[in-house]
Amino acid sequence: MRFVTWNINSVRLRIDLLRHLVEETDPDVVLLQETKVQDKDFPVAALQDLGLTHSLFRGIKSYNGVAVLSKHPLAEPGGHHWAGREDARHVLATLPNGVEVHSLYVPAGGDEPDPAVNDKFRHKLDFVDEMKSWFPANRDPKRPILLAGDLNIAPLESDVWSHKQLLKVVSHTPVETEGLTAAQEAFGWTDAMRTLTPAPERLYTWWSYRAKDWRKADRGRRLDHVWLSPGLDGTLRHMSVLEDARGWEKPSDHAPVIVDLDV
Repeated sequence: MRFVTWNINSVRLRIDLLRHLVEETDPDVVLLQETKVQDKDFPVAALQDLGLTHSLFRGIKSYNGVAVLSKHPLAEPGGHHWAGREDARHVLATLPNGVEVHSLYVPAGGDEPDPAVNDKFRHKLDFVDEMKSWFPANRDPKRPILLAGDLNIAPLESDVWSHKQLLKVVSHTPVETEGLTAAQEAFGWTDAMRTLTPAPERLYTWWSYRAKDWRKADRGRRLDHVWLSPGLDGTLRHMSVLEDARGWEKPSDHAPVIVDLDV
C-alpha cells in the first residue's frame, strides 16, 4: 500500500498539482497539510475524479488545515486539538486493513526562537511536548499506526543544509529537535525516512521560495516526516522524496514524501 504525505500549501490553488501527483505516484492514501480551506469549500468533487473517493478533512479559512484522502473506505474518524487550540492541525482515520493514519501539521513557530517573546514558538514547543504524552496515553503502540505530515522540525544535522548556520534558526534549534526526538521515543515511533535513507546522507523535503534557483542553491530542510508505530515493524518497503514536485509550475515549497508498506 502506498502512502503519500504533502504540505500542499492550498489544496484549491494546487488541485492540478495534486492531480499530477496522483497520476505520477498512484497512491492508496494521500495525507495533506496546509490545505487552507474551510470544510464546506473542500474540493471533494475533484478528488472523486482522481479516484480518491473517500476523504476526511478538517480546515479553517485561509490557513492550516489537514486531510486524509483515500481509495479505500475510512472508518473511526477523529483528531485532537493540540495545545488548547482548535486550529485544524490533526485528522485521523482507520483503513479497512486496520492501519490507522494520522495527518499532522505542527506549528511553524515564527521567526524568533524564544518562547518568552514569541507566542508562536511557545505554541510550537507546547504542541510537540503534548505529542510526547498524548500518543502513549491514547494509543496502543502495538496497533499499526502511520503518522505523517509537516512536523516543521529538521531533527538531524543532515536534515538541513548547514547544521552550524541553522542552530539558532526556528526548525533546527536544539530545544525543538530534542523535543521532537523525545516525542518519537516516548511512543516507539520509527522514522521511516531515515530507516531507508540513513544519516549522514542528505535528505530534504522543503526549499524556501526565497531562493531564485532552489535546486542549485539546495538550501533545504527535512520538515516533513513519516513515523511508524511498533505495530508496523517490518512492513516498510520503499521511501522517496519527489523532489521534482518542488519544480512544478507554481509549486508548494514542500515536496511530497512517498512510503510503501507491505500491509
